[in-house]
Amino acid sequence: MDKFFKIKERGSTVKTEIIAGLTTFFAMAYIVIVNPNQLVGFSFDVPGIQPIWNAVYIASIIGAFVGTILYSLYAKLPFAQACGMGLNSFFFTSFILPQIISKGDVIKGYHAGLVCILISGFIFLVLSVSGLRSKIAKSMPDCLKKAIPAGIGLFIAFIGFQNVGIIQDNPYTLVQFVKINGVAWKDLAAPIIALVGFIIIAILSKLNVKGAVLLGILATTVIYYLATWQLPSFDLGQVGQTFKDFAEVGITGVFKAESWIAAFDGTTIGSIFSVIMIIVVYCLVDMFDTIGTLYGAASEADMLDENGDPVEIEKAMTCDAVATCAGGVCGTSTVTTFVECSAGVAAGGRTGLTSLVVSICFALCLFLSPVASIIPAAATAPALIFVGVLMLKNFAKVDMSDMLSAVPAFLTLVMMPLTYSIANGIGIGAIAYTLIALFTGKYGKKDITVTIIALLFIGKFIFGTL
Repeated sequence: MDKFFKIKERGSTVKTEIIAGLTTFFAMAYIVIVNPNQLVGFSFDVPGIQPIWNAVYIASIIGAFVGTILYSLYAKLPFAQACGMGLNSFFFTSFILPQIISKGDVIKGYHAGLVCILISGFIFLVLSVSGLRSKIAKSMPDCLKKAIPAGIGLFIAFIGFQNVGIIQDNPYTLVQFVKINGVAWKDLAAPIIALVGFIIIAILSKLNVKGAVLLGILATTVIYYLATWQLPSFDLGQVGQTFKDFAEVGITGVFKAESWIAAFDGTTIGSIFSVIMIIVVYCLVDMFDTIGTLYGAASEADMLDENGDPVEIEKAMTCDAVATCAGGVCGTSTVTTFVECSAGVAAGGRTGLTSLVVSICFALCLFLSPVASIIPAAATAPALIFVGVLMLKNFAKVDMSDMLSAVPAFLTLVMMPLTYSIANGIGIGAIAYTLIALFTGKYGKKDITVTIIALLFIGKFIFGTL
């Protein structure tokens, strides 16, 4: 095992890798339940939605397992994959919501969407195998490479604050801190306990306790159930029906001729131009979400080469592409490298053994579906917030005295959480860099790639929304 994963060579131990794998899984396990909810838009009263939910539940786990096991055995990196947040909501609004509004066949829309996902996956695969995706990543300006990990850190922290209700909606200021005065304990328990959990992790980390993040998650879980007088429960009654719907609705979708006809006949999704733009949007978002996450997680793991690029980036891109194809075939939206894998990296994960543990945990969820809900959001949110703290240190490396570096880096940093998209942050940063370089006489041949990225994102912003 040590020889295969190079555990000692990367300064780790088997125990540390296992703890890191469990930490990553607990930090991202919410996706098992959240992804099918997002993909069907919580429209459970619509005929046909429940079978889709069941199919997506199984497909999400299989897609995560395939992508993560590839990271373990092929790339031998401590990263994990799952269905991308934002992309699942985009799937709902593009393919399922139109059918709900028109009182059409939601399963037909679902299958047409899977065809688009599969096509985008094949495009990813060709770009990855040819090495073009990694060349695009490596040719990005240095200021963006340094800002991306910090922006992801801010984004992760925001997700953590939001998931547990520490940051809430406000009709006037858009966001606000959790209201405490006059609020019942049952509504305050999760955000208050999450803040306590965050401090626990910070204290354990300051004391150099091994596995501080995982211990913090477990401690916060115990505190949550004690403070709310709840007990975790298991309901295995629906497992059989879930697999039945997966077989009948999920994995069969892209193999039906009518699914391909529905995708391109102009009645289910729209014109051919609309279909092409949707596929392009998926390609752009997945490509740059993955690039951003890889740079962020690899930087935290100290797994960057002498040029500041992630090691084994070509293999990582291939893993991502194959996982997206697998997700499309099985019946779910785009599978991508998950930003929450940084939690495991922060816990010491440095090899493929970490991702092996994560993939095993996902496989278990197939047969014990409620296991993912045992760890409450109040326990995983502190881990995400803490990882955000760790990743923000990368921004200190940006040359803030040079506006060609400072402005694109700043926009990349803040636009990720503000637009709720890693890809959007990268795209806006690329546009700013290109314009500033062009109008200050600093534009060179090396900037052609970032210019193409900028133009693609301008097209995405004009013709697609995400």
